[in-house]
Amino acid sequence: MSKILKYAAAGAAACLPTGAALAAWDLNMPVGVTELSRDIHGLHMLILWICVLIGVAVFGVMIYSIIKFRHSQGAVPAKFDHSTRAEIIWTTIPILILVGMAIPAAETLIRIEDTRNSELSIKVTGYQWKWQYEYLDQKVDFFSTLSRDSDAARQLHSGIDPNTVDNYLLSVDKPLVVPVDTKVRLLLTSADVIHAWWVPTFGMKKDAIPGFVNEIWFRADKVGVYRGQCAELCGRDHGFMPIVVEVKSKEDYAAWLKTQQDGEAAPAAAQTNESATTAVVAKAE
Repeated sequence: MSKILKYAAAGAAACLPTGAALAAWDLNMPVGVTELSRDIHGLHMLILWICVLIGVAVFGVMIYSIIKFRHSQGAVPAKFDHSTRAEIIWTTIPILILVGMAIPAAETLIRIEDTRNSELSIKVTGYQWKWQYEYLDQKVDFFSTLSRDSDAARQLHSGIDPNTVDNYLLSVDKPLVVPVDTKVRLLLTSADVIHAWWVPTFGMKKDAIPGFVNEIWFRADKVGVYRGQCAELCGRDHGFMPIVVEVKSKEDYAAWLKTQQDGEAAPAAAQTNESATTAVVAKAE
């Protein structure tokens, strides 16, 4: 018998996660770096603790009743008839609880959908399997695809250990760049199938649907790089179209924007000069 217990204990220990795995566990929602993500996290925790209190009260009464009024102590079935007062009480209490949870939930939902007074609008188009970012009124437009090192490592028989690649499958060649403390509105659509734009630390996810334009907004209050993924199964390479958002200070963002605009203008100017040269040569002939 002792040998069986030893084997059972060893098997149970083998099934437990290691210290490193436990450290990586994050069972709760992330607080995030935007005001919306904090509002959503606060609402989640409020409702969670309300449900915990209800569970403790209900199961506490059940366990007490089972122990106190068990048959071995001579308890007999209760004899009672309809009670209007009891029905009113057990109907009123759940209604009050639900209304109490509905009010903050409705306020949060209204804030999520309120895209008014946005300071920056960006059109986001999903493709199989990349993202296109068009800065409206800023004359900046580019595609964002899986970074070359991740793309090389994911190939069959590549011989590259994915563990050696930084942010494997979560890095891109050109990230979405936005300024800190700025209300950014995203206009989401798709050119082929349904995709979903999702960055967990922003607390927001929205589908990109062909023929429709969905809106979400965020205001990041911390400079940094934040990563996400397409969250809607969209085809063979669904797992290879990550999202990277780089939040810069307003000064750094202005410098980046000027660089991008100058880069867009240079090819256009070169093309104009080439056309003018061609016209002169044609006239001379």
